[in-house]
Amino acid sequence: MIIVTGATGVLNGATVDHLLRSLPASELAVVARDAAKAARFAEQGVEVRTGDYADPGSLPAAFAGADQLLLVSSSDPRADAVALHRNAVDAAAIAGVGRILYTSHQGAAADTPFGPGRDHFATEGILAESGVPWTSLRNGFYAHSLGWFLGEWRETGVIQVPVDGAVSWTARDDAAEAAAQIILADGAYDGPTTLTARGAPTFADIATTASELIGRTVELQVLGEDEWIASQIAAGQPEFMARFSLGMYQAAAAGFFEGTDPLLSELLGREPRTVQDLLGSPISAPAAQS
Repeated sequence: MIIVTGATGVLNGATVDHLLRSLPASELAVVARDAAKAARFAEQGVEVRTGDYADPGSLPAAFAGADQLLLVSSSDPRADAVALHRNAVDAAAIAGVGRILYTSHQGAAADTPFGPGRDHFATEGILAESGVPWTSLRNGFYAHSLGWFLGEWRETGVIQVPVDGAVSWTARDDAAEAAAQIILADGAYDGPTTLTARGAPTFADIATTASELIGRTVELQVLGEDEWIASQIAAGQPEFMARFSLGMYQAAAAGFFEGTDPLLSELLGREPRTVQDLLGSPISAPAAQS
């Protein structure tokens, strides 16, 4: 059996949708904190179980019988994500799960300025110590987040950043589809597995692409970190969120997100969506990555 956590969210929910195109519903189960939110899967015959990373006692039964278990990472920037992930990994070991798959992030490292990247790296360490076979899906930075990072560029003609850097912006549904393919490969991918789009444009590159899309100049303004933080706070952004987001830009400038890998396109059997594709469609989301 394949068990998926976080299926009430967009990423792992899409992975379940892709799995259902290849597998009968009886071979799948989803775990949710609120079973009612997983009603659409129950209506398709998928078993819905209740479990919460913050309630470790709820997890072994929720994970029982899993040949493969897909764990979604915590996306709450104020949570102790590593502790929550440890609860899930420990429960998976207790339940005798055959393999853990985990939604990680490209550039996961102990020294990245991007906080979730440090959490992902620590979680991969927990997985390595668990004794359970594991696969870490190091997804490229989800491109829907550009709706937040770029601001109202269509109206203002301006993109403001604290520092510039290259990012392999990756469509979330492409990552979800690839996760389904990796699950269906049943152990063919082991350990850290990078899934990114083909290109890694800088924000200057994105401004050029945006200009071409709307037929007028979109200017990139690199403000510097202090001025950018002040501008975010003045616009009503809580300071902790502004500093959380600053870590992403700092990591991009340091090269943590600039690598690309052909595996995603190989799994999809097509080219992944590009920034140009995604800017031409409505995109909006908070900055948090999960």
